[in-house]
Amino acid sequence: MPEQTEDRYNQRVTRKTLPIGNDGFIILAHKAAGEYAVERYDNDLKRLWSTGVPVGAGESIEAFARSATQALVVIHHKDAATQSLSVAPIELKSGQKGPAKKLVDAAARDRRPGVAFSPDGSKLVAFRYLTRDVQIRAITAAVYDQSLTKLKDRTYDFHDLGDFFSPTVYIGNDGTQYVALISDAMKKLTVRRYRNDNADIKVMSVAVGGTFGGKEVMVFDTKYALQPDSSLYAAAICTDRKTGQYYSLKVVKFDFAGKSDMKFAPEMLFTPAYLAETNKTTQSAAKRLEDIYLSDLLLTDDKQLVVIAEKKYEEGGDESPVHARELHLFGYNEFQSPAWHSIIPKDQVASPTEAFAGIGYRAAVFGPDVLILTQQKVKGKADLFLTRVNAQTGVVQPTKSLGLNVASDQNLAYVKDFTAWQDAKTIIGVSRPNKKSAALMLNKIMVK
Repeated sequence: MPEQTEDRYNQRVTRKTLPIGNDGFIILAHKAAGEYAVERYDNDLKRLWSTGVPVGAGESIEAFARSATQALVVIHHKDAATQSLSVAPIELKSGQKGPAKKLVDAAARDRRPGVAFSPDGSKLVAFRYLTRDVQIRAITAAVYDQSLTKLKDRTYDFHDLGDFFSPTVYIGNDGTQYVALISDAMKKLTVRRYRNDNADIKVMSVAVGGTFGGKEVMVFDTKYALQPDSSLYAAAICTDRKTGQYYSLKVVKFDFAGKSDMKFAPEMLFTPAYLAETNKTTQSAAKRLEDIYLSDLLLTDDKQLVVIAEKKYEEGGDESPVHARELHLFGYNEFQSPAWHSIIPKDQVASPTEAFAGIGYRAAVFGPDVLILTQQKVKGKADLFLTRVNAQTGVVQPTKSLGLNVASDQNLAYVKDFTAWQDAKTIIGVSRPNKKSAALMLNKIMVK
């Protein structure tokens, strides 16, 4: 069934298909109003098992992840007095569901608690916010291993920081937690590291905003990517505080694994020349950059970093269509020097209820290439389109139609939440084969 969410600006589960190495994949399917199911398929799209996950009144799916041995479905429950997060484990081999385990409790009036998984799914951290006068003062957290055994209780105390914004919790494969936030009047990025084996807290901070050439510059948008080696990459779009004009893109590597230092990339300024290049590529006449948000930080095996930002906006009003336009790509070499940038035009539109599941893109890294998949209607034909970008050189190959027969009406046939790569030439996705069909069909696409 299509997803209907009360808060379409904060989609909880953005990936509902998870590959299992070379042994097929699992999906999180919305079966009925009160039930989801986790299903496993082999490489030939044969369903091996299906396990129901009931979702009752006052409940919603908070997260979907997997470890080497099990799928994990996190459910948020809220009633008049309390709210909580619980996890339902499901064995990957058999589909057997284990007993649900409560991860964290909070009062109904508190901020919604959260959960984060390590890159390999072997660790998770569940947390709740402690506030005073709206401002977050601390976060209490519980760390679990893949057997859902609690490893550590931690409190991340921020009383020394004053006002700060957007705290985000990450967890590494070894169980170490990282809390990233914006402080100093939206001008500084800070990351705090919390280990399970001692009480020492490592803090790294960098000012990315400030006053430059008479302009007061502040952080507008951020994106982080925690790597398996415990290095944490961060990107920030900064804007002119007075005018809101886009000012620059800044990239930082917080290297907790190596010398415990920070590495800074030279900033990418959003100059009039960059606006002119964007207008030429998109055949538009915009007077300023706007509605561009960071969406991906992708790292190749040889440490080439690609930062992707997407233009996404509503026409106006809650019930107006949502548009997803061009992608802005910025490439950095292994020394974090800017190597190239590129603008890839696209034209997508969706109804408000389909804004997240229907449009946007999916990206993956294989070898030196970044593969970008979109659903678009080009020359009257609705299809999936693949774009290949070399992460080292920035060369963009011509966008390729994949030839999937999909319905072309307003009920979008392609649901990006279910798209996943099994390997560089095999894509799993769903489509609605024609306008009369209410069901979604599972597809395996082999890229030539």
